[in-house]
Amino acid sequence: MKRLTLLRHAKSDWDDPVERDFDRPLNRRGERAALLIGQFARSRKMQFDHLAASPAVRVVLTLDTFLEGYGQPLDPHWDRRIYLASVATLLDVLRDLPDTATSVILAGHNPGLEELILELVPDDGASPLRDDVEVKFPTASLAVLDLEIDTWADVAPNAATLVSFTRPRDLDPALGPESR
Repeated sequence: MKRLTLLRHAKSDWDDPVERDFDRPLNRRGERAALLIGQFARSRKMQFDHLAASPAVRVVLTLDTFLEGYGQPLDPHWDRRIYLASVATLLDVLRDLPDTATSVILAGHNPGLEELILELVPDDGASPLRDDVEVKFPTASLAVLDLEIDTWADVAPNAATLVSFTRPRDLDPALGPESR
């Protein structure tokens, strides 16, 4: 059994005049959401033995703040393939994970992460959480999936169960879409 936790980067600052999308930082709301999701992970006693992440600035800053709230250090393995990756690329990233890792957190971007969940979790009506993800996988959201596999190379479509899906607004309504 392998556990995969997906963390979408927090809300970025579109008002910041960066030249490249890759360099865009977080805004204040994003910082608050990343900290809150990190505290949530700590309160749920989530454990991770491997962290794979996009090296984009907004992911790096999300992880800095998430880990501050989480309260435990994790050494990120930066993988440029995760930056704006397609589902096929994300599946390749997962299949390349070390088999010694049983509980991985992967931090990246949409639409790839949302599409990855929809690819891995069967659309059989058994998961109302999947339906929620299909509506939207918002910034700073955390999804936990269990996979009945022995090696990461065995990751395949419809092979996961979506255990939990937590959005910042689930923890603090002020971080919902209606608030700014």
